[in-house]
Amino acid sequence: MDIVRQEVDRLYKKDFGRLVTAVLYSTRDFGLESAEDIVHDTYAAALRDWAAHGIPENATGWLYKVCRHKTLNKIRKEKRIEGLHEDAGLESMEIKFTESILEDHQLKLLFACAHPDLAPKAQVVITLKYAINLKVEAIAKILGMTIDGVDKLLLRARQKIRDEKILFEEPITQQLVKRLAMVHKVLYLIFNEGYKSSWGKQIMREELCEDALIMTKTLIDTRLANKETYALYALMLFNAARFKSRFGALGELLDLENQDRSLWNKELILLAKNFLLQSRDEDITTYHVEASIAYVHCSAANFQSTNWNTIRKLYEQLLSDNSNPFIELNYAIALYHAGEAGRAFEILIRLHRHPVMNQYSLLNATLGKFYQLEGKASLARQYLQQALKQTSFIAEKNFISKMIDKLSD
Repeated sequence: MDIVRQEVDRLYKKDFGRLVTAVLYSTRDFGLESAEDIVHDTYAAALRDWAAHGIPENATGWLYKVCRHKTLNKIRKEKRIEGLHEDAGLESMEIKFTESILEDHQLKLLFACAHPDLAPKAQVVITLKYAINLKVEAIAKILGMTIDGVDKLLLRARQKIRDEKILFEEPITQQLVKRLAMVHKVLYLIFNEGYKSSWGKQIMREELCEDALIMTKTLIDTRLANKETYALYALMLFNAARFKSRFGALGELLDLENQDRSLWNKELILLAKNFLLQSRDEDITTYHVEASIAYVHCSAANFQSTNWNTIRKLYEQLLSDNSNPFIELNYAIALYHAGEAGRAFEILIRLHRHPVMNQYSLLNATLGKFYQLEGKASLARQYLQQALKQTSFIAEKNFISKMIDKLSD
């Protein structure tokens, strides 16, 4: 039973959102709640059936088949195909409800979820849950929300979709361009979630990064892409090039200074540079600036030779367009390494007075590290111990603990 449950859990994480949207695509008469109920029943059926008869060879195909039958049964029960010849109606529906439909329409689904009648945050949450199949807990962490807040937002969004008959269908061509910026934002969030390490584990969720990269490249291959799309893709590629260097042989987290740069993927860096060049435009977006920062890092032979003055200027540009404390933190880091320690500490101390930022482990870890470099062990230990309490990520805990241990040497 444990093996069956593990496989069902794996497929639930992989396919829940796709099955929900498959039901929505198959019939316009169901809302999100009805579609979710059908899919939950499908996974419950898998637990029972597979425990008795074993896991089928094509487990995903089994789920799609059972989900389709449950959808058709619900239509029969609610008499939603009255007036149609039953066989004809069901045959038409089965053509639309296939395993491959969502694989072929994943990018279309992103645009569909970016519906203008939904609030921007609701668009992001709906997309992350149903198009990318992230759990509520992960969505809350990405967006800096509480789990209860995400649940309530989803509840209101479902209600609005049901009451106003907002359907997850592909918008007409004229509407696609208007939704492009929101699609960019969601793709950016998806990649960033994958780039982070999953909670409590020393692995990266590279499959999310791959999804974001594939969808962004697919978007580039359409006539909808603009210069911002190219800049976003370049940013993703620069970061993907450094995947293998972020953790050591024992799974320990490595900061940029201690990463083995020989592990950086030079082909991906060259490809990213090419897309960054193609993204040149009169309108400079945050993706252009962030990709340029990543390019400077990837171009440096080592940490010491990094052009921190250029990075500092790029962060100043980001702050002029979108001032927020997280960008300020990175700006302060760039200032410190550019030789402006005094200004860096001024910003960091001011940020630490912020009621939210002082609970942010990276801010405290940064203060701890910089005080350590300045030879102020007591202050360094104080901030590092705060940071240690504020993270649940094992690799980060180990990294901070090693820094504290060095203070005792």
